Amino acid sequence: MNGHPAPRLLSAPVREGVPEHGRMPKYYAAKAQLTELLVELGEGGTLPTERELAERYGVARETLRLALRELLLEGRVRRQGRGTVVAGPKIEQPLSLSSYTEGVRRQGRLPGRRLIALERFAAEGEVAAELGVAEGDQVWHLERVLLADEERVGLESTYAPVALLPGLGDDFDPVSSFYRYAKEACGLVAGGGRERIETVLATPREALLIGTPPALPMLLLHRSSWDASGHPFERVRTLYRGDRFSFSAELSAGE
Repeated sequence: MNGHPAPRLLSAPVREGVPEHGRMPKYYAAKAQLTELLVELGEGGTLPTERELAERYGVARETLRLALRELLLEGRVRRQGRGTVVAGPKIEQPLSLSSYTEGVRRQGRLPGRRLIALERFAAEGEVAAELGVAEGDQVWHLERVLLADEERVGLESTYAPVALLPGLGDDFDPVSSFYRYAKEACGLVAGGGRERIETVLATPREALLIGTPPALPMLLLHRSSWDASGHPFERVRTLYRGDRFSFSAELSAGE
């Protein structure tokens, strides 16, 4: 032995967060034990109290809370009343022009929406530019809480020109798909789009509407879409709970 650490085998998995010096933080050791417990309990299973878990794993309550907090942020557990239960798998949403409704249904979940606002205002600045309208032209703002099996999982704000969707305020069902309405009522079909994703923290208002702590990381999607003729017809800003969503995309090889 020459005192140097053994080389990591490339075929082996990454060492689950353990530093190269091999000393595992106490909270992380507790998290590893909790992860095994989650498998035993199964989805929907209720975890013992913090006091019971701290005694079981021989750690301080604060150490145990750090481990539980990481599992909560990762979406492995969720709060239910005064207790903590094992969460189900994250909803995998495809990065495509399919609607939220279609994406959630593919996961075997029941999609839903709760209307917050449907109003019209005079476009200006960035909104006018992205929608291809003149400043002062009327645009719709549609804001809805996104639901999956009645659980609040996101907040969506859609902007669209009134000229393209004149009846949106009268004959649109706010719990239904915006894309379906645009196609069936107005003949608008998405021909392409551009999407950008970033991580953010929700504002106090957004956290209240989604029903999450302000410190919970969110995935923010910005989308601009255009119709088959290349004319912009929507601008969407959607906040998704980072503990409940993941995103996937199909990639093709370049030349």
